[in-house]
Amino acid sequence: MEPGAQVVLRRGDLPLTYTVAGLEALASIVEHPEAVAHAKGHWRTGVDVASFTLVALSGEGVRGRAMQAPYPRLRALLRAVGDAPYEADEAGDVRFCLPDEDGRERWLRLDEIPLPPSVPAAWPRS
Repeated sequence: MEPGAQVVLRRGDLPLTYTVAGLEALASIVEHPEAVAHAKGHWRTGVDVASFTLVALSGEGVRGRAMQAPYPRLRALLRAVGDAPYEADEAGDVRFCLPDEDGRERWLRLDEIPLPPSVPAAWPRS
């Protein structure tokens, strides 16, 4: 969506209007003290949502279509995870039972799964 575009949602009797901000607003948002204070928790939540999305995309009847997506990192993660078992640990983090960089089976978070160097980096890209 273009900066300035608006989206209106209803929450009960209350209409909420969201306005899309431009790139000039990015620093004031991501560098805000509240955003900085909670960044680690938001990152973990995002990784967990991405993990469950990957599990859903690994499902029968979906995986083949997901492998056709034009996203090399998604395809690499689908190959890496395959049908590996997954679970939420005591902290609520989703982990997959996969070989680590040394070939030992471990419970790895999505952002810990080793991928070939040719796979594009996750955000933030350097």
